[in-house]
Amino acid sequence: MQQPLIEYQLDLGDISTRALELEGDGPPLLLLHGFADSADTWRSVLARLARHGRRVLAVDLPGFGAATRLQRDEAVLPQLDRFVAAAVTHLEHECGAGVVVSGNSLGGCVALRAAANPALPIAAIVPIGPAGFDHPVWFSAIEAQPVLRHLLAAPVRLPEIVVRAAVGEGFRQLAFAHPRAAPADVIAAFSEHHRTTRDIRRYLAIGRRMLPELIDPFDLAAIRVPIMLIWGDHDRMVTHRGSRHLLAAHPQLRYELLLDVGHCPQLEVPDRIVALLQDFGAGAGTGGAVKRRAKAG
Repeated sequence: MQQPLIEYQLDLGDISTRALELEGDGPPLLLLHGFADSADTWRSVLARLARHGRRVLAVDLPGFGAATRLQRDEAVLPQLDRFVAAAVTHLEHECGAGVVVSGNSLGGCVALRAAANPALPIAAIVPIGPAGFDHPVWFSAIEAQPVLRHLLAAPVRLPEIVVRAAVGEGFRQLAFAHPRAAPADVIAAFSEHHRTTRDIRRYLAIGRRMLPELIDPFDLAAIRVPIMLIWGDHDRMVTHRGSRHLLAAHPQLRYELLLDVGHCPQLEVPDRIVALLQDFGAGAGTGGAVKRRAKAG
């Protein structure tokens, strides 16, 4: 039986966030989005997991989507850490089982940081193109986008339709291996939270604050849970060469390098991501030999 997707406001600690939830069974899965994105990035994956009757929670991270704004007088990553810890604890309390945490980009970074906390009931992690390895070129790529630069340079206030169209085009070019093939509804969902140039400037300010924090954000040796690392080989934002750091620290992790896929595999190849999450969540392939490459289809 397919589970209905429930959307509601959820309070986690001192943060109010928007949650997308499937009240299914199996190992509970927490999904974390990337920088300037929202829980909507997981809708295609959620629709497929609903057919499997899986228990899943996707949330807007603090500062993004419809969640509470970040505190300006505190570093960004520690605020995200507390929020994710609260989400993991909440999901474990409801399900009575360890949580599988998966995140894309910034969400993958936060998932890795959460896994290094032995106090959290995390059963496994699935970082997807995680930020935080090597030089953080992703932010330079965002700021250099011609469409966004022209948008921010406009001398007058622009209509929402113009702002969202420009943001959507920038996202299309950066996040996808084949930009013109990006579905229109996916682009619209991303731009939903970028309605004014003020929104864009706020997100860019968060990115600049985080840059120093992302130079060396991990304690990889402290991670004691199974890891499945997923990366697109055409990721323009966060190069898959960063995987060598995680492989050096955890040579027995499972590594899926998806061919002809960009920065957001959950959007480009949701069927493949769901198959991997289901397989890994069931306990298959959580250790052993590293798998270097995999076809996306």
